Amino acid sequence: MAATRDRLSLSKFCSLFCCPPWPSKITAKLACWPPDPTYTLRPDQSGSRWTLDLSDGAYRKLSHREKGAIECSMTKTSAGNSIACMSVRCATEARYTVLFSRGNAADSGQMSRFCVELASRIKCNIFSYDLAGYGASSRKPTEKNLAADAEAAWEYLTTRYGVLPENVIIMGVTFIYGQSIGTVPSVDLATRHESAAVILHAPPTSELRLAFPKINKTYWFDLLPNIDKISSITSPVLLIHGTDDEVISLSHSLALFELCQRPVEPLWAEGAEHNGIEYYEQYYERLKQFVSQELMNL
Repeated sequence: MAATRDRLSLSKFCSLFCCPPWPSKITAKLACWPPDPTYTLRPDQSGSRWTLDLSDGAYRKLSHREKGAIECSMTKTSAGNSIACMSVRCATEARYTVLFSRGNAADSGQMSRFCVELASRIKCNIFSYDLAGYGASSRKPTEKNLAADAEAAWEYLTTRYGVLPENVIIMGVTFIYGQSIGTVPSVDLATRHESAAVILHAPPTSELRLAFPKINKTYWFDLLPNIDKISSITSPVLLIHGTDDEVISLSHSLALFELCQRPVEPLWAEGAEHNGIEYYEQYYERLKQFVSQELMNL
């Protein structure tokens, strides 16, 4: 389970950006680390509701009660692919629903236990989805599909489930094995839709800046440029980052923080590395405080 480091070797850079030098191909190489699917979806007789069956590849099994809190479904995107969605309802009468974009190299089966725990700890419902090429979602992750997947998840959440935009918290994480894909669809989505808040966990400024920290401008071949989009987000933004993150340096979040229109007090988790910050109690405490107290005043 190796994590991508801050710097790429020349051969790795050439492999990513030159063979061939097409943005969609580069994105696929960066994003396309899907594991073997760790779950299957079993449809009911109507074909509108699906049951989540975890395989041995999932990190932790779910109890009967936890499985009962999960509802799975499928929806179509504007790009024509089908994406698997997972709704977790562990908090009775929860005001907010987190639209959750998880990091790389994991699918909804592996993240199901975390989503259940997150919902229970911060008293929110969770709505997550698998990017194209992950789990039960079809096709491959490309730059076009990343945006279409997030947009389809937003539309599904606000139409089928009837969640008002002012009650949606857009959340992207990147603590799964080091890649930066988790926050990218969240930032992009938040530039098009105003929501209750945006939470970004260990976001990079851009892919090229992640590989070459001294670069200070965006080139045409620099994909996933959070730094060029974050200033367009009008919702409150909470940034979370470990101070000892060896994969995506804290400097990335510091730079993004300075560009936010409506930043709130960030969490720079002292001593936390890239993976494992979710095991720090301060992680959940900061999220709970933000959701239960600060958002009410914002």
